[in-house]
Amino acid sequence: MWSSEKSIILSKLSVLFFMGLLLAAVVTAPWLTRWFVDFSQAGLKVEEAVYFMGTIYVGAVPAAYLLYSLLKLLVRIETGQVFTAENVELLRRISWSCFAGAGVALISLFYYYPWFFMAVAAAFMGLIVRVVKNVVAQAVELKNEADYTV
Repeated sequence: MWSSEKSIILSKLSVLFFMGLLLAAVVTAPWLTRWFVDFSQAGLKVEEAVYFMGTIYVGAVPAAYLLYSLLKLLVRIETGQVFTAENVELLRRISWSCFAGAGVALISLFYYYPWFFMAVAAAFMGLIVRVVKNVVAQAVELKNEADYTV
């Protein structure tokens, strides 16, 4: 039977997997960019690989912060700390990380137009997390009010 405990474990393993993928992307960025430029049918020049590496390295910062914050959030939820101000702050950080990633992708439009789709996806995810953050913030307020009246 599937349980919330198993779901949290799966989520934590998924975050760790994506942390590994991010680390692999950063370590292999020079090779990845050369491969992509050679493979791409977009008419990119080998010299433009440096822009892709820049996008990978700069984009890795908000991505790493997002994954760290997400793992921290999952650990807090696992210990039963769900509706807390700290979790609201973690959700805020996650949403801003999404928006920062969208900004990196928007800047990268100057050399490769398909980054637009990544920018839209990251901004949309940031918006969704922001709405969830607002819901959790309201739940924290209600919980605090209930704790003071009892």
